[in-house]
Amino acid sequence: MNDFTDRVAVITGGGGGIGKAMGAAFAREGGKVVLSDVHQPSLDAAVDELRAGGADVFGVLTDVSRLESVEALRDATVDHFGRIDVVCNNAGVASGAHGRLWEHEINDWRYAMSVHVYGVINGINAFVPWLLEHNDDGHIVNTSSHNGGFAPVYAAPTYATCKAAVVTLSECLFGQLREIGSNIGVSVLFPSGRTEGILNTGIWTPRERPPGYESEAPIDTTSKMQMWIDMKEQAGDPVQFTPLSEVADTMIDGLRANRFWMVEEGRFEDLVQARADVILRRADPQYPIGA
Repeated sequence: MNDFTDRVAVITGGGGGIGKAMGAAFAREGGKVVLSDVHQPSLDAAVDELRAGGADVFGVLTDVSRLESVEALRDATVDHFGRIDVVCNNAGVASGAHGRLWEHEINDWRYAMSVHVYGVINGINAFVPWLLEHNDDGHIVNTSSHNGGFAPVYAAPTYATCKAAVVTLSECLFGQLREIGSNIGVSVLFPSGRTEGILNTGIWTPRERPPGYESEAPIDTTSKMQMWIDMKEQAGDPVQFTPLSEVADTMIDGLRANRFWMVEEGRFEDLVQARADVILRRADPQYPIGA
């Protein structure tokens, strides 16, 4: 996909963070954008921001944990723009889980998986059949993470487990589409960038959960990111951020190259090699699973 002019991109989790950056990148390339999010105020603000920059964009309130909601997103996109070219299954949440893995509540897992895993599954189920029928040159982009996608950060098991699942789902989707002779592209995005630093995506701040996923323990909705930044600055070690636009650039470059693994070169090779070496040696996990 070399020319994005008038192509239509649908992006879940588009109310901020990486999703909004993806939308801005598509718009800069001449594409049309559909942002979706479960939080209406954030979605409205993101749409207004992109429109102010000249983007042809609209927003659809969507709960990716519900297939019927994602199907409504698909239908709204077709009704408005008449086509779909790229689908970015990008929505993410902080689970707000407490304690060690064995102390997590079942709803901690259910909530995380409802968005990170079922959000991707629902995106596949809603959009792939439409693409197979109407646009076999379309593309699916599923957002994973080096945390879980390459190797787990043991302190975040719900997130790491879900992001590992996203990689496997994407590999299976790629294989099955090729088996039937489809040209639909599949990619898994590992958010990173050329600039060394951390990504301030907003996902470090848990929100109140929707009905059905209530936590017995109170959810701490304060920003863990800001707490960490404050501690680093007080220690004389200021935080450097990777611009989210660079993550979106990685995706655009990957679409042009029809690249399955969307990840910046030089960022995670050592981690991937370390994990592969541990597996081949049948050794205990020794790669940096705590950072």
